[in-house]
Amino acid sequence: MDTTLFKSIELIEPGDLVLYHGTLTDLHGLWLAIPCPCRICHAMDNLGLPDVRFALADPWGERPGPLHARRQSLTRSAACA
Repeated sequence: MDTTLFKSIELIEPGDLVLYHGTLTDLHGLWLAIPCPCRICHAMDNLGLPDVRFALADPWGERPGPLHARRQSLTRSAACA
């Protein structure tokens, strides 16, 4: 799959480094976006609902990240350019 389109319109895709700026202020910062593994998010994705959610993983593996993060709570890191 050509990811140039995703990068050109700044959409988050699995594996991107992202900055989290959602409601959990103590978790703001740099994360690795991965598909949320929970059953609810997986079912919503299978139904084709546009509200894709991500689990966030610490790139250094030092702390657990939030689940169910919305695209609106994420910004692609400049490191992905």
